[in-house]
Amino acid sequence: MTVPGKETDGGVLTEKKEKVKEPPLYKVLLHNDDYTSMEFVILVLETVFHKGTGEATKIMLNVHQQGIGIAGVYTREIADTKINIVHDIARRNEFPLRCSMEKI
Repeated sequence: MTVPGKETDGGVLTEKKEKVKEPPLYKVLLHNDDYTSMEFVILVLETVFHKGTGEATKIMLNVHQQGIGIAGVYTREIADTKINIVHDIARRNEFPLRCSMEKI
């Protein structure tokens, strides 16, 4: 006897194991500008991305020196939400801080 989604294993009915594909991940990137303060970037990294002060400072220096820094790696929905939060906080504090995502 066959049942859809099931197979027999020596007379015992077992469920087929389906492989679950992991969702793609995205890097959330902070971009350097001439107006956003270093302190504000650290605050964003600590509050939005839950980084410790040391790690936030290291990322902020990357943004400042390299022009870009990785704030974190997330699924698309979480990355998009974090980007929107960063843009909202920056706008409310009158900073032009930009954030984007890049598929890994």
